[in-house]
Amino acid sequence: MTTIVPGGALTLAEGLTLSRMGYGAMQLTGPHVFGPPRDREQALAVLREAVTLGVRHIDTSDFYGPVVVNELIREALHPYADDLHLVTKVGARRGDDGSWIPSLEPSDLKAQVRENLQHLGLDVLDVVNLRVGSAEGTGDAPLGEQFGALAELRQEGLIRHLGLSGVTSAQLTEAQAIAPVVTVQNLYNLANRQDDALVDRCAAENIAYASYFPLGGFTPLQSDTLDAVAARLGASPQQVALAWLLQRSPTTVLIPGTSTLAHLRENVAAADLKLPADAIEDLNTIGG
Repeated sequence: MTTIVPGGALTLAEGLTLSRMGYGAMQLTGPHVFGPPRDREQALAVLREAVTLGVRHIDTSDFYGPVVVNELIREALHPYADDLHLVTKVGARRGDDGSWIPSLEPSDLKAQVRENLQHLGLDVLDVVNLRVGSAEGTGDAPLGEQFGALAELRQEGLIRHLGLSGVTSAQLTEAQAIAPVVTVQNLYNLANRQDDALVDRCAAENIAYASYFPLGGFTPLQSDTLDAVAARLGASPQQVALAWLLQRSPTTVLIPGTSTLAHLRENVAAADLKLPADAIEDLNTIGG
């Protein structure tokens, strides 16, 4: 049986082809990305349905929960299909109160990689993103020591490919001098387009640009223009926002998250929505 890959496929390196429509597993936890899900069976069902729908790119991290999401992925999907790629992140830990604690010491980054391997039930991780900054950014702080630690694990065979999260173009350049970068994961959506130049750079260099919070995250996108375009096309505003991102750049990949089957199916269906030129023109007036 032929699997239909939603949004098409993006080949970044030998052995690494991602479905452009991925799935972000962060929302499979309890409130504030902390603790177990309210409905564990539904969380498992969402993961399995994502794969059934053709998603071959799941974004995760041990600090979601913490550990909760990786254990759900392992329970739902292990042993993993050969063409399913798990993309994880390191660079933070969680406090007992659910707080987010940056953790970028090279020795702890290596420990985090090994913990991800253990909780996902893997011997090698497909892609590991170094989480340098949050949505607020961190300026152009040097990252060579931290990225170099992950590059060492890549040389040891524990990681196949490396990426970055929450970075600037200058930080991407610094990392590329150490090891190849296959993904950049930054905040970007219709209403937040400060990364336009970096999106274009990633396309030129065949680097996947993974838009996190593609629908606004904890502050969902709201726009009369978006609503009007969606009504005109007979689609939901969320589907239109996702379709705009897929058409924005050939190397954009999406990782919308949800904890319900209905929203998962709606998101994946957005990969088939082709926006006409007049719709894109209208949508382009939203962001800045």
